[in-house]
Amino acid sequence: MKLNVAQKLIQEHLVSGEMKPGTEIGLKIDQTLTQDATGTMVMLELEAMGVDRAKTEASAQYVDHNLIQSDHRNPDDHLFLRSAAKRFGLYFSRPGNGVSHPVHMQKLCKPGRTLLGSDSHTCANGCMGMLAMGAGGIDVAMAIAGEPFYVKMPQIWGVKLTGKLPDWVSAKDVILEMLRRHDVKGGVGKIIEYYGPGLKDLSAMDRHVIANMGAELGATATVFPSDNEVKRFLKQQGREEDWQEITADRGAEYDLHDEIDLSTLEPLIAKPSSPGNVVPVSEVAGETIYQSYIGSSANPGYRDFAVAAEIVKGKHVANGVSFDINPSSRQILTQLVDEGHIASLLSAGGRLHQAGCNGCIGMGQAPASGRNSLRTTPRNFPGRSGTKEDSVFLCSPETAAASALTGVITDPRTLDMDYPRIKEPKVDFEKDQGMLEEPIDPAEGLSVELEKGPNIKSIPNLAPIEDNFEIPVLLKMGDNISTDEILAGGSRVLPYRSNLQRISTFTFEIVDDTYYERAMKQRDEGGHAVVGGFNYGQGSSREHAALAPRFLGLKAVLVKDFARIHLQNLINFGVLPIQFVDESDYDKIESGDVLVFENVRDKVRNNHEFEISIKGKDEKIRVKHSLTSRHLDIILEGGVINWIKKKQESGV
Repeated sequence: MKLNVAQKLIQEHLVSGEMKPGTEIGLKIDQTLTQDATGTMVMLELEAMGVDRAKTEASAQYVDHNLIQSDHRNPDDHLFLRSAAKRFGLYFSRPGNGVSHPVHMQKLCKPGRTLLGSDSHTCANGCMGMLAMGAGGIDVAMAIAGEPFYVKMPQIWGVKLTGKLPDWVSAKDVILEMLRRHDVKGGVGKIIEYYGPGLKDLSAMDRHVIANMGAELGATATVFPSDNEVKRFLKQQGREEDWQEITADRGAEYDLHDEIDLSTLEPLIAKPSSPGNVVPVSEVAGETIYQSYIGSSANPGYRDFAVAAEIVKGKHVANGVSFDINPSSRQILTQLVDEGHIASLLSAGGRLHQAGCNGCIGMGQAPASGRNSLRTTPRNFPGRSGTKEDSVFLCSPETAAASALTGVITDPRTLDMDYPRIKEPKVDFEKDQGMLEEPIDPAEGLSVELEKGPNIKSIPNLAPIEDNFEIPVLLKMGDNISTDEILAGGSRVLPYRSNLQRISTFTFEIVDDTYYERAMKQRDEGGHAVVGGFNYGQGSSREHAALAPRFLGLKAVLVKDFARIHLQNLINFGVLPIQFVDESDYDKIESGDVLVFENVRDKVRNNHEFEISIKGKDEKIRVKHSLTSRHLDIILEGGVINWIKKKQESGV
């Protein structure tokens, strides 16, 4: 059988199931990635499961989200994570070393391996010929413990690239073109594999840009071949021995097809407030901006900063524009300093921030209310920037830099200058030495005590679902509700990632700021449900968006369909995820209606479709689920932690 790259990676790691789209498969995981916004919970889950040592080839804990140290909470978490990395045998990336995805690419990624991360943009490392996927934290904890990762076998979507990008058009415009064509649900249930002659002029970091925002299409993963460009990148990083060639067999087929002629692309921009709301920059040119932001895991490469620096060199940004520079890694920052690009950015009026996620996740650099912010970040969901009434556009570094100079959204092709040609310098490894701490000896690790500050709370026990219950609908929502809307990021919220009781107070505040009080009142009276439309739970992998509502008594989520990672997170914490059989039944339910579930444990075990009723309305709603027998075991036990404990007690 002639295989494409994705199929080769899956076949090599398949431990259960068959490569038949839509059926469940189990995959061996070689590497894991956790960051501090989700990693604190992962480490607590490892402790709760009694794990002694990571069983992966390499697992790394990064500190890149919660960097603002306005009080004791974030630094306490940093100490806890460092102690946990020592205890469980993980690499530890220190605060200021950079965003997990480019740092992992520089230091640890290996072609041919699988990578599972508790961050939805883990898919970025698919640029290196890896099968890299985002997942909920507890799935990553299970992988660290040596368990397979279970996922429905995706369709493989081949996207052929031809031609060469014109001047002033870059990799960000390629992924924006994919979003323009297919929107935020276009990749659901699919692995996107790029191939074709157009690859030869895309660097490894260009590919990172494209792979990163596969998450915004809803894709399970994005895969590129491991070719000579990947070899060149690894050689630059002093890791050429980690390279192996992985390319599609001649004549390999794909389940779905698309093609992009790179030479036909123009500068694109995603308007507020969805990554899929893409138009040509020329269509919105002239709109006044408040902020222009360069950086993030979606444009993390040296050239992304250097090209912006060359555009603004010798000039000054427009009055009233905040020009924010967010370096993506310590290595890239030192290169930019050595080559004079940081000086150019600062001289032009740039504001330099530490290497990390920062404003991308709402940790600083929030824009003014109602003012336009141009960002090279991957997402522009409502309120994600840290400003509730935000207006965030997603664009390339070229567009962001050109607009910073003019003070209005500007097509960079209209600048009166030649397109900058960027040559990457050599890496000076001495300048970021010691920022990625290696795992300690296993025997020494067993004696390490976890350092828990006062903000770190253990995970409470979660009771299994009952057989019969009546629960009110506390919220009825529309389509594309994101995890940012379920549980926001930002500097107010992220410091409580290790304190479930406290972080739950922010649940659904963007949708309805009365939810928390109503949910707390209802929690002791039997719990509640929420109703949504299509693509419920899109965006981040943050399991807090499932765990916090569960803590507040959420028992069932009834929607038209789910985003992949959030669906798994609901299962992992014992929330019943069900869908309308007839989508028009969505209109029959109102907020405040009471849903009646009878014999639910038997029904979900033995039927993929069953009925629930609306109390007092004489209405029956037919619902369905797509849960496997393993999923059902987990839900009926009240979640993965209870399920694991039961397995351990029974000696399975």
